[in-house]
Amino acid sequence: MASVGAASNGARVLLIDKGEKLGRKLAISGGGRCNVTNRLPVEEIIKHIPGNGRFLYSAFSVFNNEDIISFFEGLGIELKEEDHGRMFPVSNKATDVVAALLQKIKQLGVQIRTNTPVKTINYGDGLHEIILQNGESLQTKSIVIAVGGKSVPHTGSTGDGYAWAKKAGHTITDLYPTEVPITSNEAFINKKTLQGISLRNVELSVWNPKGKLIKSHQMDMIFTHFGVSGPAALRCSQYVVKALKKFNVPSIEMRIDSFPEENEENLLSTIQKKIDAEPKKSLKNVLKGILPEKFLLFLIEKAEIDGETAADQVPKQAIRKLTSQMKSFSFHVNGTLSIEKAFVTGGGVSVKEIAPQTMASKKQEGLFFCGEILDLHGYTGGYNITVAFVTGNIAGTNAAYHALS
Repeated sequence: MASVGAASNGARVLLIDKGEKLGRKLAISGGGRCNVTNRLPVEEIIKHIPGNGRFLYSAFSVFNNEDIISFFEGLGIELKEEDHGRMFPVSNKATDVVAALLQKIKQLGVQIRTNTPVKTINYGDGLHEIILQNGESLQTKSIVIAVGGKSVPHTGSTGDGYAWAKKAGHTITDLYPTEVPITSNEAFINKKTLQGISLRNVELSVWNPKGKLIKSHQMDMIFTHFGVSGPAALRCSQYVVKALKKFNVPSIEMRIDSFPEENEENLLSTIQKKIDAEPKKSLKNVLKGILPEKFLLFLIEKAEIDGETAADQVPKQAIRKLTSQMKSFSFHVNGTLSIEKAFVTGGGVSVKEIAPQTMASKKQEGLFFCGEILDLHGYTGGYNITVAFVTGNIAGTNAAYHALS
């Protein structure tokens, strides 16, 4: 996208990639379908970019999600809108999106060099020198660094760009995994009691050591052999990482509300009605279907009830305890999978040192940054790709203006 922005504005553009083909990360995004952007209003999109989203207000006034949609439709990629504003190609193929971008940059006359790792960049006054691993030196007026963060390294994003940014005088804020599965040492996790159980539309929340809510997300989740994953867990992950660091504790409490739409009293009366309707049936059979069976039996056991007991024989106090578990099942987590296993890298080149309307470095003339190398990150759902395309287009466009000025 940076190449498109630069070449469309008359610059001669060379695109250098250390990998053997371009767009590898894009090709596997959105489960191979490529969630190209999100159609929510800009205000909403910024709310879904918890990592410095406000920095993007200026950028969105120049090039935004609707411009991304027009751009791809102009390349012949038909898009469709799915839940929560997510935009996908009608073909459901990320490879179509990659192919359209490649075709566009070739049409624009962009020179492409793949299998070409960069060793370092020497910044000069007006002219910069890119030193390749093979010893070759290239001179240029403008450089756009668009090499991603440290997550999903097999696609080429191995954190190479941080050293080049530092060399130009930039601050790299702490790097951490975001949108990543969460780990736990709880006995039920270690014993794989609930492994593979999916919970639909539950509220998953992160709590500080003083019992104050940090963040909650109402979405689906899944128990794994190492902890929890799924959309709700991925969205909560950065808050787990930050809380563990901030409070310097070995573990943090999380809670699951299995019925976020109902308050505890209503849920209790629903359960009581089911018991009254079939009093002689075992409790586990009376409550069958209200939650996935394994999870229901697990909570019944947590409430110290024998699920085989006739429903009308279970003490009221025990039913109340079970209802509490359904509304607020608490467990402890001790971290996340590594940054390499994360969907997104948190932290990066400090946005305080970047001009928000041009993506230009405030430290070095002729240097521009875009995408995940910047300290910007969103939730999954098309937000990170939106950040990449918006900042890419603006960085490329302004790199061209600088080179031609």
